[in-house]
Amino acid sequence: MANAFRDTGHEVWATARKLEDVQQLSAAGFCARQLDVNDAHGLTQLAGELEQRHGGLDILINNAGYGAMGPLLDGGVEALRQQFETNVFAVVGVTRALFPLLRRNRGLVVNIGSVSGVLVTPFAGAYCASKAAVHALSDALRLELAPFGIRVMEVQPGAIASQFASNAQQQAEQVLVADSPWWPLREHIQARARASQDKPTPAAQFAQGLLAATLKSPTPALVRLGNGSTALPLLARLLPQRLLDKVLRKRFGLLRPL
Repeated sequence: MANAFRDTGHEVWATARKLEDVQQLSAAGFCARQLDVNDAHGLTQLAGELEQRHGGLDILINNAGYGAMGPLLDGGVEALRQQFETNVFAVVGVTRALFPLLRRNRGLVVNIGSVSGVLVTPFAGAYCASKAAVHALSDALRLELAPFGIRVMEVQPGAIASQFASNAQQQAEQVLVADSPWWPLREHIQARARASQDKPTPAAQFAQGLLAATLKSPTPALVRLGNGSTALPLLARLLPQRLLDKVLRKRFGLLRPL
């Protein structure tokens, strides 16, 4: 996404938590800054620097996130809290910190959600819940920010080629232990963690689609991009819940008693 927007003339400020990632972004020609999206002080500093340099902001893309995979009860409240801290709370925190700059430029907020917020699957309950929350927050923000001339667009990607699956699988392995009641289903849990890389759409293609959406007038409230982004929500809408449950239970080995 950073490349796509830069290639059309935007000055891109890209943030990352790890210093080596920041250095790589800087070497690629971006205005790179080290930032944890849950760090209020860091957000204040970033907003101040943007204010001094430009005085306003045209587009904010809330893209930080990760997937907490594994049985919901194994991860418990703490895993759910951590998932919401980054995937949900940061959307509000970052947007709030940069609101004055967006207001000045009558800018656009782009929230990266997921089709997982629409079609909920087992072994990804915390992640699906966080993306469902992003959908609700995007709807609320779109209405509340409209009087200030700020537009809000939610993007629900399907399968996109990235490191998401690798990171999600690591998360699942940390949560799932041998004494878990779901240990016999560990292969299915790992399969859910890898699901985002099932025939994924190239990231560059996704970025071009997102860029094109930001240029549309009026700005679309919801954009679905990538493999499965249309079919999976349609499946969730058309199939009776009992039948959908049976399909998902079969897919993830949950038909037999444990």
